Amino acid sequence: MSEGKKYYFGDIQFIGNTVYTDKQMSDFLRLKKGDVYNAKLLNERATGDGTPDSEDIMSLYMNNGYMFARVTPVETRVENDSIFVEIRIHEDEQATIRKVYVKGNTITNDHVIYRELYTRPGDLFSKENIIRSIRELGQLGFFDPEAIVPDIKPDPIAKTVDIEYSVAEKSSSQIELQGGYGNRTFIGTLGLSFNNFSIGRIFDKSAYHPLPRGDGQQLSLRMQKSSYYSNYSFSFMEPWLGGKKPKSFSISFYNSIIKGYDYSTYQVIDDRQMNVLGGTVGLAQKLKWPDDFFILSQAVQYQRYLLNNYRGFYFINLPDGTYNNFAYQITLARKSSGPNPIFPMGGSDISLSLKMTPPYSLLNDKDYGSLDKAEKYKWLEYHKTSLKASWYLPVWKKLVMMTHAEFGFLGYYNRKLSYTPFERYIVGGDGMQQFRNDGTEIIGLRGYPNGSLSMATDGSTEANVMYNKFTMEMRYPITLKPSASIYVLGFAEGGNTYDAKEFYNPFKLKRSLGAGIRLFMPMFGMLGIDFGYGFDTAGRHTSPGWETHFVLGKQF
Repeated sequence: MSEGKKYYFGDIQFIGNTVYTDKQMSDFLRLKKGDVYNAKLLNERATGDGTPDSEDIMSLYMNNGYMFARVTPVETRVENDSIFVEIRIHEDEQATIRKVYVKGNTITNDHVIYRELYTRPGDLFSKENIIRSIRELGQLGFFDPEAIVPDIKPDPIAKTVDIEYSVAEKSSSQIELQGGYGNRTFIGTLGLSFNNFSIGRIFDKSAYHPLPRGDGQQLSLRMQKSSYYSNYSFSFMEPWLGGKKPKSFSISFYNSIIKGYDYSTYQVIDDRQMNVLGGTVGLAQKLKWPDDFFILSQAVQYQRYLLNNYRGFYFINLPDGTYNNFAYQITLARKSSGPNPIFPMGGSDISLSLKMTPPYSLLNDKDYGSLDKAEKYKWLEYHKTSLKASWYLPVWKKLVMMTHAEFGFLGYYNRKLSYTPFERYIVGGDGMQQFRNDGTEIIGLRGYPNGSLSMATDGSTEANVMYNKFTMEMRYPITLKPSASIYVLGFAEGGNTYDAKEFYNPFKLKRSLGAGIRLFMPMFGMLGIDFGYGFDTAGRHTSPGWETHFVLGKQF
């Protein structure tokens, strides 16, 4: 074998460019004189690598209306070990969008699709906006993301283009019907989620199949019951309030009754119970700055806790009575993952949230150090901060690495009042919320039993008021068909809870490794199973070992 001489790039010249300067073109090409010659890389940087998010000179022009531009890299001469190159550009005129069509939607109304598109008649043609439109349609959940295809029909003479989006409807409503037996009690769940509901056609008898559909609204009803608890909830969300701007409105109500339960005798204790009644009203607005992936959400929440001889996770010494939780929550999020919401191939999801109650203790003259607990916590007082972030990076073909980090902190306004006995963090296990409506956040950490990394305490202490968690997953899809999406994963996780900020150590983690599988069916949502091995001991988790976790409707 004779390898021959090694060649390098000589001068790289740009011919025919008037819209962008030579320096701008050179910065975008990312090749310079003296680099090792690579013809494949030169063509990819000039005309694209075939992927939707390719960063190349041709895409630069096409994202700014120059659909009919041509970019041609040409080797002009060879001197010694240098190859000289010209990037010849024919810019042509900018193209405008003449018409936009949609076909294939048999259930979803046209206006629901058109309002999500970033390509509108009269706009300059943009490849980037077509890709963004495909993502937004996929995020709706009403169509098969793998089957959203834009048909671009150019008119070189008129310098216009027509775009037709072809979609394939898939079932977006879900039914949750579960039954199980554990701790000598039967647990039943019935849930109905209509994710493409139409409240505007609620009085139209011909629209019931089985309920009116097509306007992109969400309606959810859920009931869960066992011998010692019951939970009923209702929620509704309108994603485009008024139909003009991407401002969503949501409302939800729920009621839970949780009775005492003796796990040693498997007996329900009827004279011990907690009744939780709550509701939330929220507004969310898509922003245009810093970019249009940002969403600002605000919500007002109210919960009433009625305790009757109840002894819960944090209510060991909390007296009988009524406790009220009135809070305001604001969240700034940036969501760019996609295009398939079930199996994102790129992008990220980041959110920063602040939840707070009024500082009652700072607005009155009460001596909270001398009050009994029933009076002290009659109106809960706290502030709560959380940060969550996920990134998706394609590694090889459809192999995707997902990294995730999250952090939560519960604080107070008045030292004499200290931490609220509600709104704490419980870490460990599958992370399923189950029937908890007492403000407690359930943080999954696979490889450990449920709640094993957080100890039950008197609610007046500083236990479990902070947590952090880190996850890395490698995911690979088996199938992404609309009838069922299946992917396998391997994971590494670490996390912990902490007692007050003085004890916070982000590197003091409980670690685990494992593997799992996910199955998403439109009718039933996300199902899955994980096998995790926890390496550390903590709290009620006395020794390392394997744990099996079932996933129902939850996705990392």
